[in-house]
Amino acid sequence: MIRRIIFARHSVAAIVTGLTLALAAPVLAEDAMMTPDEVIKDVETTFGGVPTFVTKIAKSALPGFWTLEKGLELSETTALDAKTKALISLAVASQIPCQYCVWADTNTLKQLGASDEEIAEAVAMAGLTRFASAQFYGLQVDMEQFRKDLGGGQ
Repeated sequence: MIRRIIFARHSVAAIVTGLTLALAAPVLAEDAMMTPDEVIKDVETTFGGVPTFVTKIAKSALPGFWTLEKGLELSETTALDAKTKALISLAVASQIPCQYCVWADTNTLKQLGASDEEIAEAVAMAGLTRFASAQFYGLQVDMEQFRKDLGGGQ
């Protein structure tokens, strides 16, 4: 059930990323990509069904979408755990904004045991980052001075 919800929460973001990956497909080994029919079968095997939105994705983008979805969001072997990925996704989705992702990410987070405070902080951090970025960018804060003020580094 959690895998199904996690899959649904990134439908829009993953579609866009999948489209990007599909455009980069010539860089990838062509024979490593699944065919659209293989993707549909794998989605059905993975989730016990095929969500309607998957059937709406362009066949040319579907293999890239599924490769990214399965290798990043659904993978349990990435550097980030599922809850951290969902908190990041919610923060980004709240700023894009993407109502589909916000709804799905929030539901996923609740199933993964996130507290209301964790969810609120993820959204607050997104808002703070956007506010600070607007201030620094709009006021044309000098990047070199900014780096010096914060202790140098890269």
